[in-house]
Amino acid sequence: MNLLHRYAAVRKHTLALAEPLSDEDCGAQSMPDASPIKWHLAHTTWFFETFILERMETDFTPFHPAFRILFNSYYNGIGEKHPRPQRGLLTRPGMAQVRAYRADVDARIARLLEREHGEELDMLLTLGLQHEQQHQELMLTDVKHLLAQSLLRPAYMDIPLPAAGVAPAMAWLSFDGGLTDIGHTGDGFSFDNELPRHKQYVAPFALASRLVTNGEYLNFVNAGGYANAALWLAEGWDWVRTQNLRAPIYWFQDEKGGWQEFTLHGPQPLDLDRPVTHVSLFEADAYAQWAGARLPTEAEWEYAAAQASIETGSLHPSGATSDGLRQMYGHCWQWTSSSYAPYPGFAAAEGALGEYNGKFMLNQYVLRGSSCATPEGHARASYRNFFPAGARWQFTGIRLAQR
Repeated sequence: MNLLHRYAAVRKHTLALAEPLSDEDCGAQSMPDASPIKWHLAHTTWFFETFILERMETDFTPFHPAFRILFNSYYNGIGEKHPRPQRGLLTRPGMAQVRAYRADVDARIARLLEREHGEELDMLLTLGLQHEQQHQELMLTDVKHLLAQSLLRPAYMDIPLPAAGVAPAMAWLSFDGGLTDIGHTGDGFSFDNELPRHKQYVAPFALASRLVTNGEYLNFVNAGGYANAALWLAEGWDWVRTQNLRAPIYWFQDEKGGWQEFTLHGPQPLDLDRPVTHVSLFEADAYAQWAGARLPTEAEWEYAAAQASIETGSLHPSGATSDGLRQMYGHCWQWTSSSYAPYPGFAAAEGALGEYNGKFMLNQYVLRGSSCATPEGHARASYRNFFPAGARWQFTGIRLAQR
């Protein structure tokens, strides 16, 4: 697929993700960490307009001068930004104008590609498409959080949730470890935080064959896991007590006391064989302590992932289908015990694009794999996702390890 066709396919998929939603759905913001769908549609377009058209288009004129501020996310090198917690206050522009903005930029990118090709343009377009795929996943997780705020608990996609099957027994798979190479191999695209590839020693370890299930996590809940301070990191215990938590974010009990889970398909009876998801690092670590295990390091995860096949998901994590190393991709992002930090020799790109990853390497933890919401073709063994320890609105799950 040539670059223009790929550009058109990715941009079309973003619009398709917004199609089941009303304009009211697309304009609302449920919390500061989430963004309105309308903002995602505009920001991904802003990326191409700002970093490509503004640099390369002859007689460049912005679609709307105010959009440079309204839809800038965190690029200080570009200039002013609209406050992130206030994105839901942007009733204007409306969805029709945002769609017109996308169409205008798409047409101009197509014209640019008709007359220009080069290494810089190809690099910027590829980065922009990878960036848009990241936002496609965020659109699903952000709208899920939004819809969950309503007592109506409406479905994003009103279609049946496919059956998960029965999860196989968890097994421990042993890995010899040793001196290994970690980081992107150089084949295909990578973000800067996946580089440089470097040597790292990994001690012998064992990794769980699959993700922790809802049923296993429910045992932790029923055993008083959320009330046992001995299981929690100090900050995690404060987090639990302050928010009065006793279960994952989208779990709730019905009138008869049965557990339900809110999904993008709407409320569903808690399926004990599906992976537990939307848990924070605090919850994942506490469960691991309770289970007599630990979370893997990101180097261990990547070392083991060399033996795993890439699976793709739908709108909710499904169950493990067989024995062996399963669910490394396409179900839940997996918390590791590794702080998000630069690899030895890491160097951020020059200019505003250098702000993409490097400046966030503080007070966050690495997640590996991919989720059911990750676009097809966007997962790889070296991909480093990252979030603060208390984040749980993403499709995050638990992979256990032992030394």
